[in-house]
Amino acid sequence: MTKRPLQLLWIAVPVMAMCGAAQAAPPASSKQGVAYRWVDDQGVVHYGDHVPPEYTGKERAILNSRGVEVGHQDAQKSAEQIAADERTRAAVLKQKEHDSFLMTTYTSVKDIEALRDMRLTQLKAQGAAAEQYVESLRSRLATLQARAILFKPYSSRPDARRMPDDLAENLVRTVKELRVQSSAYAANGAAESQLRSQFQADIERYRELNTVHTN
Repeated sequence: MTKRPLQLLWIAVPVMAMCGAAQAAPPASSKQGVAYRWVDDQGVVHYGDHVPPEYTGKERAILNSRGVEVGHQDAQKSAEQIAADERTRAAVLKQKEHDSFLMTTYTSVKDIEALRDMRLTQLKAQGAAAEQYVESLRSRLATLQARAILFKPYSSRPDARRMPDDLAENLVRTVKELRVQSSAYAANGAAESQLRSQFQADIERYRELNTVHTN
C-alpha cells in the first residue's frame, strides 16, 4: 500500500485549551516540513502548512517538522502604523543627535546657563526695539488720523474735500505696518518663554546624561 504524504491544512485550538491538553500540540510534520501558528481575533490558535488569505496579516510563528518554533513573521502593518513607526524612529534619532550635541558642546550646566542668558539678553534687546517702533507707528497713525478727519469720508462738513491720495496711502500703509510689528512684538514675548523652556529641558537632559555616564 502506497503511503500518501500528510496533507496538513489547518486546525484551530482555543488558547485556554492549549494550556491543559497535550492533544492541543501542533502536528508533527507537514507536506513541506514547515507549519505556521497564529492567533485570530477571537483568541483561537491555528496551525497549518499554509496561512489562509484572511489571516495573512496576522503575526505568526514558523514551526519545523517537529513542531518547534524556528522563526517568526510579524503582522502586516497598516499605512498608519508604518508612518507612526517612522515618526518614532525619527524622534529617537533626533534625540540621539541632540544628546551628542549636548555632551560635545558643553562642559557643565554653567555653560548652558551662560548661553541661555546671552540669548535672553538678545531677545530682550530685540523686544525693546520692537516696542519702541510700535509706539512710533502708533504716534504716526494718530497724527494721520487727526489729518484724515478733516476730509471726506470722515468729516461731516458738507464742504469737506476728498482725502488726498498720499494721506490715504499713508494711513493704509501705517495701519498694515502697525499690525505686522505688533504681531512681531507679541511673538518676541512668546519666543522668550519658549527659549527658557528649551534651555531648561537641555539642562535637565544634560544632567541625566552625565548621571548615566558617571554611574
